[in-house]
Amino acid sequence: MSALRKDVSDDATDGKTEQLAIDTIRTLTLDAVLKAHSGHVGAPLGLAPAGYTLWTQFLRYDPDKPDWPNRDRFVLSVGHGSMLLYSLIHLAGIKEIDADGKPTGKAAVSLDDIKQFRQLDSKTPGHPEYRMTTGVETTTGPLGQGCANSVGMAIAERYLAARYNKPGMTIFDHDVYAFCGDGDLMEGVSAEAASMAGHLKLSNLCWVYDNNRVSIEGYTDLAFSENVIDRFRGYGWNTLHVPNFNDTSLIRNAIEEFKRTDDRPTLIVIDSIIGFGLQKQQGTAKAHGEAFDADDVKMAKRAYGWDENKDFYIPDGVADRFREAISSRGSDLREKWEKTYADYTKAHPDLAHEVEQMRQGKLPDGWDSDLPSFEADAKGVASRDAGGKVMNAIGAKVPYLVGGSADLAPSTKTLMTWEGAGSFERDSYGGRNLHFGIREHAMGSIANGMALSYLRSYTATFLVFSDYMRAPVRLAAIMEVPVVFVFTHDSIGVGEDGPTHQPIEHLASLRAIPGLNTIRPCDANETAEAWKVAMRQTHEPSALILSRQPLPTLDRAKYAPAGGLEKGAYVLAGSEDETPEVILIGTGSEVSLCIEAFEKLKGEGVKARVVSMPSWHLFERQDQSYRDHVLPPDVMARVAVEQGGTLGWDRYTGAKGAQIVMKTFGASAPIAKLQQKFGFTADNVVKLAKEQIALRKSNGKE
Repeated sequence: MSALRKDVSDDATDGKTEQLAIDTIRTLTLDAVLKAHSGHVGAPLGLAPAGYTLWTQFLRYDPDKPDWPNRDRFVLSVGHGSMLLYSLIHLAGIKEIDADGKPTGKAAVSLDDIKQFRQLDSKTPGHPEYRMTTGVETTTGPLGQGCANSVGMAIAERYLAARYNKPGMTIFDHDVYAFCGDGDLMEGVSAEAASMAGHLKLSNLCWVYDNNRVSIEGYTDLAFSENVIDRFRGYGWNTLHVPNFNDTSLIRNAIEEFKRTDDRPTLIVIDSIIGFGLQKQQGTAKAHGEAFDADDVKMAKRAYGWDENKDFYIPDGVADRFREAISSRGSDLREKWEKTYADYTKAHPDLAHEVEQMRQGKLPDGWDSDLPSFEADAKGVASRDAGGKVMNAIGAKVPYLVGGSADLAPSTKTLMTWEGAGSFERDSYGGRNLHFGIREHAMGSIANGMALSYLRSYTATFLVFSDYMRAPVRLAAIMEVPVVFVFTHDSIGVGEDGPTHQPIEHLASLRAIPGLNTIRPCDANETAEAWKVAMRQTHEPSALILSRQPLPTLDRAKYAPAGGLEKGAYVLAGSEDETPEVILIGTGSEVSLCIEAFEKLKGEGVKARVVSMPSWHLFERQDQSYRDHVLPPDVMARVAVEQGGTLGWDRYTGAKGAQIVMKTFGASAPIAKLQQKFGFTADNVVKLAKEQIALRKSNGKE
């Protein structure tokens, strides 16, 4: 733990300037929400003193270089209180970084941006959005997510410090702060994440809990009566209590205590009044997000000693003092870091090169040079097993690939086993294997936080449990972070475990998420291609859908190479130069079934084509000519085969096309019995293919 940082301003003793700055945050919030006729003022009004104290006296941040890698991270998990963050970003004078990581010279959040709060295309949306606004470290809003993201950020710092810091040359030693509320701590994901953080003794992590005791329906004791401090002590956290939210000296003392704590994370509980200053609403559920009018705002401003006739008003000296406080500390620390880093690049050029590649989202040269290729084999290998081999080959070359499984690594085959990989644990932060325990929801959210802190993170669990982590998968897509979500045990192929463990609707559910590249490879070589595609992504998460049961490894000398996966779908079997009578479309384990049916049809003189379609997402990105080449529009005799739900397949088969899919839940039985029961046999594919040909001919379509 680094020493307590100096307070470069005298705001702690200049009560007038301090109070003006705090009330500026409050009045900017009131004015922005009133103008937008929408928004939440409750948390910003109560947390303004804590936000001011942290940012001006502790936060290690240079507003002129907001991409400084060793900056402290600030997460507003109570994302509905976004005006607190926008006010802080504006007052701190943070400069904008564009999509290419280049400074624009503009303010990240100007006063005009605040006036456009919650408006179309503004940089001040209703909830903070990563990539949209410089200074926003993660997208928050779904409660509890920011808490868990912060744990991922703290884990990333610990890993980076363990790998890259050298004696006398500290490259990573930043802290992570998250502001959270009652709603965050009611959500199960925050409990999962807090439990893991305590187990790992992440002493670089501090949560500030806004204990205002009010939720939308009323006082929290309607549904929430636990002793939060006792709960967090049980998790292994250091717990501190600030009984007066307006007493900045108490807040400062608590943060100083966090800085001195080096063996566990810290929870600071601040007793506050929601909507402080809104006299008709403060301390009640009305202050959370209900409408108020101009008279209410004027009354609040009078209570603050403010000029009630001035809107979006920043008193002289407030912004300058705020910016001076954070900039003088942050720029000094950043400049010292840059001098250290310059010496580091000379002393450890290889490690410095890694750091630069990692920061830029690049992969090391030759990262895919040792990927395994798989010989044709009728017995084949499960794609989870192939995936494990491929992931290990990548991990040995990409030192910032870090992740793990929700207590299922032996089943998902996602344990890095090469010498030196090790486990990330509280006594060994340099390990590559994270053990998330049975915490799927937190696992996804933590992985997002890791990805937001330069790591290439991955997670693994069974596909059926993707339901438990849908929120972070969706947020990864919204934020465009390249997390790799590995989901194994992908179908009724799970067999005897039965319908509780046999995913049916899950593929359709994942495919419905915009920006998520869902890939279901058909054999070991497509699995290798799937990992390559996922790793090449810089602004997109991937979901790899892998089998438990062995899949035949196709003879790529006889059928098309697996490289066609990068286009989402490709002609696997059948001449591309002649028009087929019927097209068989499959994914995953069902592609080999289509191949078997294809050979039977071919033997009967039927011109068929097999299309492997591992990724709808990638296929839809191809131009129309390529898509028409793979699926000729004039060939509407089509059969789709997939051991998942029917939803969506009509876009490729047409309304009258045949689909061998799951229309019910599965059953507990050996896989061969299940395939027979639900129609996943070559004979059934052949039968439906012939029916399709006959149907189209009878309709005069072909």
